[in-house]
Amino acid sequence: MNAAGWTPLEVTPEIAGTKPDAGGLRDYLSDSQKIDAMLIEQKALVFRGFGITPGQFEGVLDMMLHDRLAYVHGNSPRSKVGKNVYTSTEYPPEFTISMHNELSYAAKWPARLLFFCEVAAPAGGATPLTDGIAWLRSLDAEVQDAFSGGVRYVQNLPDGRGLGRSWQDTFETGDRAEVEAYLASAGATWEWMGGDLRVTQLRPATTRHPVTDDEVWFNQSDQWHVCALDDETGAALLDILPEEEIPQSVRFANGDPIPAEYVLQVRERGLEMAVDVNWRAGDLLLIDNVLVAHGRRPFTGDRRVLVAMSD
Repeated sequence: MNAAGWTPLEVTPEIAGTKPDAGGLRDYLSDSQKIDAMLIEQKALVFRGFGITPGQFEGVLDMMLHDRLAYVHGNSPRSKVGKNVYTSTEYPPEFTISMHNELSYAAKWPARLLFFCEVAAPAGGATPLTDGIAWLRSLDAEVQDAFSGGVRYVQNLPDGRGLGRSWQDTFETGDRAEVEAYLASAGATWEWMGGDLRVTQLRPATTRHPVTDDEVWFNQSDQWHVCALDDETGAALLDILPEEEIPQSVRFANGDPIPAEYVLQVRERGLEMAVDVNWRAGDLLLIDNVLVAHGRRPFTGDRRVLVAMSD
């Protein structure tokens, strides 16, 4: 159990009262209102022991996600492997991915995420989860107050080549007009610099759940801040580029720099409070993307976890 006393609910065939196969899981999922209510109450659900294979994943996917979303404006390196189904991340396995809510830096974010473990790593590779309400409350009052005015994100997206993800991959299109229409609808500002694109967004640091009205920590300042990189990488980037030209950066909404100690407190407390979902092949993990943040532990060997999203 984590420091906040919360853990995701594990659903097995014995608990569900169904057969230990894909048909049994589909029977259990057929009462969509029950699943919706369970997810809000429990915040995350682990479905284990149903023996789901890659070929059966699509059959349960649509029952858990009512409207699959494309990963538009996503900043994580990943590959599209099906109809709005992606690898969970392709970030190097030796690194921890700190706690975050998917697309919390954007104007729109998915309400739900569904993860499927196709191949479990032989060592490590857990998906840690953190209760967003408890995470917010764990932060010092000084930090909460400092972030109350929101944050400013800056992305520099190259035209196919350069540091970071290209704007074509980020927005899943090569059409500039389509990108501009998306950014305008999101309330972002942008600038074309030759073929490259700079995007600036002002966002709140917290949000409220649309059903429960609970306030949660909901931003990615700790992942976008240069101090979140290892010391060598961060120093090397700033040696060759000013802050406003590195692939992504963050400040307070008024333009003031965010102290590194604030960012490190956010990151460390989120990870300290996390409870790990240790994967077994065939597992499914459904999370409420507002109430729960997720990350990734380092691993060795092969690991393949897929993810899909819905509103």
